[in-house]
Amino acid sequence: MRTSRFYLATLKEAPAEAELPSHRLMLRAGLVKPLARGIYTWMPLGLRVLRKVERIVREEMDAAGAVELLMPAVQPAELWQESGRWQKYGPELLRLRDRHEREFCVGPTHEEVVADCVRRDLRSYRQLPVNLYQVQTKFRDEIRPRFGVMRAREFVMKDAYSFHADAACLQRTYERMHETYCRIFTRLGLAFRAVAADTGQIGGTGSHEFHVLADSGEDAIAWCPDSGYAANVELAEAIAPAAARPAPGAAMRRVSTPGLTACEAVAVGLGIGLDRLVKTIAVVAEGRFALLLLRGDHTLNEVKADKLPGLAGMRLATESEIVDALGCVPGYIGPVGIDPAIPVYADRSVAAMGGFACGANTAGEHWVDVDFGRDLPEPSAGVHDLRNVVAGDPSPDGAGVLDICRGIEVGHIFQLRTRYSAAMGVSFVDEQGQSRPMEMGCYGIGVSRIVGAAIEQGHDERGIVFPEAIAPFQVAIAPIGYAKSAAVREAADGLYAQLQARGVDVLLDDRDERPGAMFADLELIGVPHRLVIGDRGLARGECEYKGRRDAQATVVPLATAADELCARLAAR
Repeated sequence: MRTSRFYLATLKEAPAEAELPSHRLMLRAGLVKPLARGIYTWMPLGLRVLRKVERIVREEMDAAGAVELLMPAVQPAELWQESGRWQKYGPELLRLRDRHEREFCVGPTHEEVVADCVRRDLRSYRQLPVNLYQVQTKFRDEIRPRFGVMRAREFVMKDAYSFHADAACLQRTYERMHETYCRIFTRLGLAFRAVAADTGQIGGTGSHEFHVLADSGEDAIAWCPDSGYAANVELAEAIAPAAARPAPGAAMRRVSTPGLTACEAVAVGLGIGLDRLVKTIAVVAEGRFALLLLRGDHTLNEVKADKLPGLAGMRLATESEIVDALGCVPGYIGPVGIDPAIPVYADRSVAAMGGFACGANTAGEHWVDVDFGRDLPEPSAGVHDLRNVVAGDPSPDGAGVLDICRGIEVGHIFQLRTRYSAAMGVSFVDEQGQSRPMEMGCYGIGVSRIVGAAIEQGHDERGIVFPEAIAPFQVAIAPIGYAKSAAVREAADGLYAQLQARGVDVLLDDRDERPGAMFADLELIGVPHRLVIGDRGLARGECEYKGRRDAQATVVPLATAADELCARLAAR
């Protein structure tokens, strides 16, 4: 491709609202252009990257035995009502009516549609298993779209759905998809980690997320360097302390703490560590007021808490609800002396504490040297895993300790089991002639999000550093004085023709542009290899080679430049 025939539109500065490096660089490099909040036009340069991601995804899905189809983006409400998700999905589901006042939605996912397809055609166990996938545009009406394509409302996704006669067959396909995803992200040239995860709104009995590792990632990943254990922090189990609770010591006493409401301030005021402080979180769930007890240096894991009996759909209590239940404003609440009818859930680490400090349910006061069994009852709603794990916690698999890293979720696979098939009548006749619901799995990859994640993982002060597999062009030829020097033009055109003949995806920058501006653009858009041709080098029969990550250029003979470059590409 010649730049004179291509749509290359770079910017010196990114818009001020661009927060993440990927957002800034995609706008500056002209990969995308914003149309509305969270909606982008993929420009020719960005589309080349997107198509390369799609190609690798398709190749690996096809190799794994999946079959491609394409389902409609607009879906009838009746299907979502059958599955029970029409109301449950919430405001992220973009709903609309046609001219006949029939309700539809713009699909954020396609479980209902693919289930409807399969139930029309597949009747017998002999027709199973099947695995169907598509690469298609989705829409989720995010309340706060941000970070460019990382959290866009409209995005490109690969979603696959498998159907099985039994759970064992589903498990085999699930494992095959896990392996396939690992191959996909390896081929894409990304550092990634597969982690056990919560099933969330999709449902089912098990899932794994695939994260591109990046400091800017929204997700925290707990992993054990010694064993390879990995899980999203939402799911990672916090093991109970091994040491037994110490016996009660000094008598409980009340301490004045005026103006100290934050845990850190209370700990400093009392002269204790955060690990000696119990913080009390008031919530309302299933119509009841409840208290959750965590250690001062720990963070509540709402996903874990929401799964406990009595806490489904929980929310934080309002100030008025707290005052009504405890007679105290937030900041000083605690579990001592409360109404016995209020359920108290304690984290495992709290249950092992003795002589701790907590709010006294009186403004400006805290209790110290508090002990369970002596100063307050054992937690009435039991002891549970309520917190996020932290670095240094024991690994749940018993092999070492956990570390925490950040990741960007780019893939998620689920064992749906019969969550949708039972609700929608997706059944088959087994070998005994009995009708049974099909077992289902689903497997998603955020194709457009991968582009942003790759840039988060690969960039520097000069611009994007794409993995070679998805760079918009493999090689750029940068001729100095192309419009003015016949020798430069002839050499550049000749090298361009040689590389094209060998199947290299090459960009010839034939613009009448200054060398500095030309080099800056090629580095900004992330081309992995660059060859510079100028009159001075030609006089010696040479050109310059520079890899995108190289600090310095190297001189190569022009006569063998194509051979040397192809050898470099083959070695990658």
